Amino acid sequence: MSTEPLLSDLDRQAIAVSRALAADAVEKAGSGHPGTPISLAGVAYLLYQHEMRGDPADPRWLGRDRFVLSAGHASLLQYIQLVLAGYGLEVEDLRQLRQKGSLTPGHPEYRHTPGVETTTGPLGAGFSNAVGLAMATRYEHGLLDPDTPLGESVFDHHVYTIMGDGCMQEGVTAEAASLAGTQELGNLIAIYDDNDISIEGGTDIAFTEDPSARFEAYGWQVIDVDWTAGEAYQEDYDALHTALDHARAETRRPSLIRLHTVIAWPAPTKQGDESSHGAKLGGEEVAGLKTTLGLDPDQAFHVPEELLAHTRSQAARRAAAARADWDARFEAWRQAHPDQADLLERLEAGQLPMGLEQSLPAWEMGDSLATRAASGKVLSALAPVMPELWGGSADLAGSNNTTMAGQPSFLPASVAPKEGDGPYGRTIHFGVREHAMGGILNGIALDGLTRPYGGTFMVFSDYMRPAVRLAALMGVGSVFVWSHDSIGVGEDGPTHQPIEHLAALRAIPGLAVVRPADANETAAAWVEILCRSQEPAGLVLSRQNLTVYATPGAAAVGVRQGAYVLAEAGEPADGEVTTAAPAVVLVATGSEVGVAMEAREILQAEGVPTRVVSAPCLEWFAQQPEDYRVSVLPDDAVKVSVEAGVAMGWRELVGDSGEVISLDHFGASAPGTQLFEDYGFTGEAVAQRARQALERQQR
Repeated sequence: MSTEPLLSDLDRQAIAVSRALAADAVEKAGSGHPGTPISLAGVAYLLYQHEMRGDPADPRWLGRDRFVLSAGHASLLQYIQLVLAGYGLEVEDLRQLRQKGSLTPGHPEYRHTPGVETTTGPLGAGFSNAVGLAMATRYEHGLLDPDTPLGESVFDHHVYTIMGDGCMQEGVTAEAASLAGTQELGNLIAIYDDNDISIEGGTDIAFTEDPSARFEAYGWQVIDVDWTAGEAYQEDYDALHTALDHARAETRRPSLIRLHTVIAWPAPTKQGDESSHGAKLGGEEVAGLKTTLGLDPDQAFHVPEELLAHTRSQAARRAAAARADWDARFEAWRQAHPDQADLLERLEAGQLPMGLEQSLPAWEMGDSLATRAASGKVLSALAPVMPELWGGSADLAGSNNTTMAGQPSFLPASVAPKEGDGPYGRTIHFGVREHAMGGILNGIALDGLTRPYGGTFMVFSDYMRPAVRLAALMGVGSVFVWSHDSIGVGEDGPTHQPIEHLAALRAIPGLAVVRPADANETAAAWVEILCRSQEPAGLVLSRQNLTVYATPGAAAVGVRQGAYVLAEAGEPADGEVTTAAPAVVLVATGSEVGVAMEAREILQAEGVPTRVVSAPCLEWFAQQPEDYRVSVLPDDAVKVSVEAGVAMGWRELVGDSGEVISLDHFGASAPGTQLFEDYGFTGEAVAQRARQALERQQR
């Protein structure tokens, strides 16, 4: 057994310098969160320099462990270690903390800073991402190397996350931790910085539970490391290392290391005080901190060259050793599994499988089925050709139609209910946990090899909106399946009938809100969503049956463009209908496209040339060239929008002279057909509103 100390003198000096850098960076920026980066500097240093597997020269190396800073306000905790380990950041980047265009924004941002796995800041969000990353690891193991025991595959790695008291209090953490325990994610290790401080003071004013008992009840291994227990505060890195070893050795349960600390230690007067959480310490306190650390109080952002050389060479040596071992194992796997190696190559390239569109079901004009049912049939058809596509529902699989036919459940063997279910299954049971589902989907998508989806009723998109927003902010391809999309829900009443949700979701930049009008549009929507791997989408589906109006070919082209001419205007001539310039354009989404088609028949019979435009995705339509958009919605035609949701957003498309047929109040408990009639969503009601718009134009 080695007698070498865990940390050398240079390591301990690097930790002291890390604390000073955190104080200096916030002081220069004039704002930020110095307390946790100061007190946890040694924790982060231990992880990056001695515990985690990674490669600073290749931050996206497939064999790396993943690290998520769930306490994202403590971003300096990570940035400083990225500098010391050589991930492409320099000390100058720390000087630019929170400045425009810098690699060190106020909170960690995915795709922006090398070595950052996910955007964090909203407390608890990163923790739910970490659960998703851990789930992705297991699924990818089963996809690429199923015959190797868990923990022994080249694709196995650990997911580490640092969380604080704020993360622990957020509901999304409870949701995600509960599911992680059920899933027995032994590769997930969370370090809980229990410093008893929140912005408003001591945590006892709002948080008096026993988190250890709580996580044990979730099915986690809980390891207590108390640096505050003695007469003097003592950072025992050997105890933390031992705890991490125990966590890695536990393969059946996720592990929570409850680390008792003092925020901002060893700042002379602000350690343990809420004032150190979210504001600069002040020049006098920073000088006192440096003096306590044995550093020159007159030097800012000072990192001795020999120290930086030590930390970077140490990280590089560890990476080289890890890469040599992993590369050899990977090559052996690749030679033994050529088919899986080809699959991995396709997944890493982000390419869709050949024959994807040919595998899709198609429906005849005039068929009738709910788009949620069509979506389920599409998923089942995609299953054999797209093994990287997997997901489930927040306990609503039968209603959302999110289960691929015949596909097993993703569950540990201890709770697998039927033969075939197991740790490498494909159907995820999220439980009634919409917010965690969204965060977990984002974590799976962030891992980069597979494409996840998750479903619930559209009205409950409210419960998961923060995760949807973060998916859009990061540009990851999470697919949110939202069924029961309107007053068509019927008797369930206003609590379950989304009214404002389409507009609210369309307000999120970077999110595609896709509401197909029929089964063929639903199939086309899935294809287009899957083609856009760096754009999250919300697929909005009906409960009630809808008539098929689009041919598969028309839907495939039209959905890709966001909006298209479904039925052209025409004039009766010798018993036939010929194309004419439209006097009225009815533009609708989802189930209301059928209403627009009925209104068109009425208006056409009256001699009013009427075009119907199906607009399944306004975001994709906005991306089209202007000449195409004008060709679909010509300036000289009266435009009438038809959608069973609030009017917000439609005036821009129909113009001042157009008509917006909307629903700007809550629904009621009654059959959906009755509600559509009562609220003006019938062919005759829409035709009458179009007549009124024409009359205004002609005055």
